[in-house]
Amino acid sequence: MMFRLLLALNLFPSFHIAENKILVKQSPMLVVYHNLVNLSCKYTYNLFSKEFRASLYKGVDSAVEVCVVNGNYSHQLQFHSNTGFNCDGKLDNESVTFYLRDLYVNQTDIYFCKIEVLYPPPYLDNEKSNGTIIHVKEKYFCPEPQFPESSKPFWALVVVGGVLAFYSLLVTVALCACWMKSKRSRLLQSDYMNMTPRRPGPTRKHYYQPYAPARDFAAYRS
Repeated sequence: MMFRLLLALNLFPSFHIAENKILVKQSPMLVVYHNLVNLSCKYTYNLFSKEFRASLYKGVDSAVEVCVVNGNYSHQLQFHSNTGFNCDGKLDNESVTFYLRDLYVNQTDIYFCKIEVLYPPPYLDNEKSNGTIIHVKEKYFCPEPQFPESSKPFWALVVVGGVLAFYSLLVTVALCACWMKSKRSRLLQSDYMNMTPRRPGPTRKHYYQPYAPARDFAAYRS
């Protein structure tokens, strides 16, 4: 009987502590490809009309405070970082989301969310969650092909020569067209000059003799 009472007394503080703790759930892992990640922390506590503090820590021992916001819902909440991180966030009645930008590969680590109720008493915070591993992938850039310095003047000369050749071709075609047109005009003019007009000659008069009947010379002989 005494053992049961002692056991109950020993367990009672643990139940009391667990009841005054805020439970936080996080995604186990996030992979970052473009140096931007949104880390959402869901909690089981109503922060409305409370003075609270929400923060994000980096490292197994939570040694680096990455981003933090404190205040209450009656004022506009401002997320900021005291350790050089580019962060912002959004907080509602069931979750807080941290927006981390410009992350580097060496910032790959485990991150923990922490929720604290500062006022009214009693002070409350969350049990340490399993955290979220943020894996920042390295960017791979395709280098642009670079030509050696000695080849640059060569290609410049090739381009200039091509432009001059094209311009010369256009001028040659234009001159040939003008020459052919001028030659054709001269030929037409020469043909016209060689065609001399004929003068009309005198008209020849035709005289017609009057009709005379043929004489019968036999009659005269007889």
